[in-house]
Amino acid sequence: MSFPPPSTILITGATGAIGSALALAYAAPGCTLVLHGRNAARLREVAQACEARGARAETMVLDLQDVNALIAWLEEAGSRHAVDLAIVNAGTIGIVRPGGKGETWEDVRRIADVNVRAALATVTTLLPYMLRRGSGQIALMSSLLAYVGLPAAPAYSASRAAVRIYGETVRAPLAQYGIRVNVVLPGFVKSDMSDQLPVTKLFLMNAEAAARRIQRGLSKNRARISFPWPLALACWSLSLLPPALAQRLLALIESKSNS
Repeated sequence: MSFPPPSTILITGATGAIGSALALAYAAPGCTLVLHGRNAARLREVAQACEARGARAETMVLDLQDVNALIAWLEEAGSRHAVDLAIVNAGTIGIVRPGGKGETWEDVRRIADVNVRAALATVTTLLPYMLRRGSGQIALMSSLLAYVGLPAAPAYSASRAAVRIYGETVRAPLAQYGIRVNVVLPGFVKSDMSDQLPVTKLFLMNAEAAARRIQRGLSKNRARISFPWPLALACWSLSLLPPALAQRLLALIESKSNS
């Protein structure tokens, strides 16, 4: 079953590779895009590109670590717009380099604040508006690393796992009120974030291809939108192995990537 395309879409992290590609994928006459980002110049570029395709775009520059400012913006946006689709896409990463001794608390806190705290704040702030209308859709950006974490990115992997579990947990209860919840689990997508990962990026795809897959999965209300399928199957299979064996295999992959 396919649903009609949304007319009002809110996207956090719209200046990133996937976020900007999604904004452009949805941009069309009659569509309103409410776009968030941290890079003001890049956000203006994305908004102008969307408007060139006939969409109406408004922007907000905001650091998602300031959750009170985030909630205030979302409440204001939710009161003015009937948001059909909220794509909770913003994310950040921290890397443990070879020979490193773990992550700093500052990195862990930043990742948790943006990837988990801000994501859940976005959902819980917009949800009451959707519930009052009895319709809406929430897409939560996770990662295939939510199945099995990389030693090079432990806090990032954990944050994506938290978002996956949250989204899958609230999907069924909210469905009875007309709210669709989908979890997006991409593999390696060409971006500044993926460039930081010190591993071989199997099945690497560009952001435009990823956006098309996400858009198609959301239109069909798929619970999990995971791709590419060979890597998704491999990550899911690794999650079924004993942790010690799975981590040895990942360490082997990382060592080969760094050799």
